[in-house]
Amino acid sequence: MLTPQNDRSLYYIYDGECPLCKFAAQAYRVKSAVGEIHLLNAREELSHPIIIEATNMKINLDDATAVQYAGKFYCGAEALTLMALLSTGNGWFNRCNALLMRNHRLARICYPLLRAIRNALLFIRGKAPIGNLNL
Repeated sequence: MLTPQNDRSLYYIYDGECPLCKFAAQAYRVKSAVGEIHLLNAREELSHPIIIEATNMKINLDDATAVQYAGKFYCGAEALTLMALLSTGNGWFNRCNALLMRNHRLARICYPLLRAIRNALLFIRGKAPIGNLNL
């Protein structure tokens, strides 16, 4: 692992070309006990050690939101549930996210819809996939 297990920092990997992803990345507020949150734009930071680690683990950043926290990766609905559980609840976005995504079953239902919206937005904007697994 590139990140020590005792490092409580959170790394949120997002797609900087997706308006929904970009908004979420900038709106997340996590509890102070979490430590620092690092936002990693997967399109601009493919050489970042955390993104390289995700790629080496075969995490497809075109299919799943990814979060690395305390040395472990969380993807898709699991990542959104983690972010909801670690959220401060400050602001409308964090309150809505906590309400919808704290329940992992509900997150698993909502996540495919969110991914479809992301893919549609990227298609409309004419953006290619991140393609981290094709490097």
